[in-house]
Amino acid sequence: MRDQAGRRRVRRLAIGTAVVFALAGMNGPWVYRFGTARYHQYKINRPEYKAENGHWDIIEFPPQYRQDTIHAALLHTGKVLLVAGSGNNQDNFDEKKFDTRIWDPVKGTIKKIPTPNDLFCTGHTQLANGNLLIAGGTKRYEKLKGDVKKAGGVMILYNENPDKPITLPAGTGFTGRKNGRTFVSQDPVLVPRATKVFDKAGKWLRNNPGYGRVYVEAQKEGAAYETGTQDNYRIRGLTGADARNTYGIAQKLALDKKDFEGIKDAYEFDPVAERYIKVDPMNEARWYPTLTTLSDGKILSVSGLDDIGQLVPGKNEVFDPRTKKWTYTKTVRQFPTYPALFLMQNGKIFYSGSNAGYGPDDVGRDPGIWDVGTNKFTRLPGLSDPDRLETSGTVLLPPAQDERFMVIGGGGVGESKLSSRKTRLIDLKAKNPHFVDGPELEKGTRYPQSSILPDDTVLVSGGSQDYRGRGDSDILQARIYHPDGNGFTRVADPLVGRNYHSGSILLPDGRVMFFGSDSLYGDKANTRPGKFEQRIEIYTPPYLYRGTRPSLGGGPRTIARGASGTFTSDHAASIKKVRLIRPSASTHVTDVDQRSIALDFTTSGNRITVTVPKNRNLVTSGWYMLFVDDDQGTPSTAQWVKVP
Repeated sequence: MRDQAGRRRVRRLAIGTAVVFALAGMNGPWVYRFGTARYHQYKINRPEYKAENGHWDIIEFPPQYRQDTIHAALLHTGKVLLVAGSGNNQDNFDEKKFDTRIWDPVKGTIKKIPTPNDLFCTGHTQLANGNLLIAGGTKRYEKLKGDVKKAGGVMILYNENPDKPITLPAGTGFTGRKNGRTFVSQDPVLVPRATKVFDKAGKWLRNNPGYGRVYVEAQKEGAAYETGTQDNYRIRGLTGADARNTYGIAQKLALDKKDFEGIKDAYEFDPVAERYIKVDPMNEARWYPTLTTLSDGKILSVSGLDDIGQLVPGKNEVFDPRTKKWTYTKTVRQFPTYPALFLMQNGKIFYSGSNAGYGPDDVGRDPGIWDVGTNKFTRLPGLSDPDRLETSGTVLLPPAQDERFMVIGGGGVGESKLSSRKTRLIDLKAKNPHFVDGPELEKGTRYPQSSILPDDTVLVSGGSQDYRGRGDSDILQARIYHPDGNGFTRVADPLVGRNYHSGSILLPDGRVMFFGSDSLYGDKANTRPGKFEQRIEIYTPPYLYRGTRPSLGGGPRTIARGASGTFTSDHAASIKKVRLIRPSASTHVTDVDQRSIALDFTTSGNRITVTVPKNRNLVTSGWYMLFVDDDQGTPSTAQWVKVP
């Protein structure tokens, strides 16, 4: 009877499909598209199709919980932190409307979290205690040329008095000695005292002035208040010795474009209390910084635009999670904003060349290996399309022990129309590491999202061919990369386009969530402003449509490096891999946290004993997802394990 019923269903389907295409011939494009769309839905929902290609589902939050998500991180509670800040919305910024949500992908619950500052375009990384470190954000939005009404720019302030610093409040006036024009500071500024310089015999030689910087604007609108040359400026409100010792110097103050400006503020987000905790601010304001864990467990903060909208000039700093304080590194090295920096197993830093935005096209863009302590930088050769690394993605291929990286796509500097189809591979354990080309993408791709999966493959999806999806260039394609065979497999197409301000996160159940997208325009002709994509999309990989998945339970919550822990599984005999995957913290095509570490293991009955590697650079302290894979490549649901 079941066979007969099956034949009847197939016959009805065949008749229905034939009718659809017959109507298409008689009634034109609309009916054809309608029929094709229905057939496509039928096709992608068939069990056989899902088992081979996976499946995408769209999640829309209730209106009161929607936001323009810019940053996302998986927390060790299994929930996802979604951070918008002002969400690239000037009105939100002006109204101090800053948003954060916590979403539970299992229960489907959403919670609004009070957000203390504009954490839009901040940096973040996972800490050993399970908190998320967040540093930097937005102090002031950019203004494009034509929107700037008052001439302005950077004023360099000098203090020649070695006995005391000078603090100047916001609203301080600066009057040019030659041009006579007065400009007003937008923020308070501290100008440190001068430093006394002595010779070897202890004889005073001179004072080196202390200096500070502040952004200033003309008092009135219009081109008449621009200056064309450098001038020395008197500081209003100072008298006597203070007036003689303290002065400003500025170059051209004009109606040019004004870049975003960063903040120094830093916070830890506590996943258990579900709140932000303020820690000491950074020494440098940063907008678009990268945070990377170092060998000693401290966090390196690199690059970003500072509090006057200039690229931080190589002044990098580290956060000590124990003292909650920041100190400068002894060395100086400059990178473009959001550089892709990864901790290597020897304690050095690999820079792939990937970045996401601001900086000169000839400064800090060469890939290489960086020793932070000595500042030695060894350039790595062979990278194809080296002028198209902006908005490229970089992923540490699984397992992390192999220390092989893939650089995916990318585009030209700034708003360039150039984009790359290339993937580039490098083996850092080779005698002479160099890049070689991997399999090509179908189209040049900016903003590709990449997520490591527990079966040692990498999901690569989305992006756009042009800058910020310009010209309706979103790429609705997904592929799974197989490191063992160095090839892509095309899988089900995503339903939502993702470009700038988008990202992806591996969930503990083995699915992948996608968030964000901030198209510049909303049409192919580039005439209609774009709309921020607030929907979340979930990709369920093919391995979750194979039937039974291996179980994993029991076991310790904490396993030290070099130590072992025993878990239970009804499928222990079929387990072929054990992987420890660090949770993601993703933004702007940058996710330096994600890595998948292979664990040695033994089985006995329904017991699996796993051993964590000893290398602290390979396995940094913190929370991880522990997956086991069976002989079909199907992963378990993850167990959370802490490595102290």
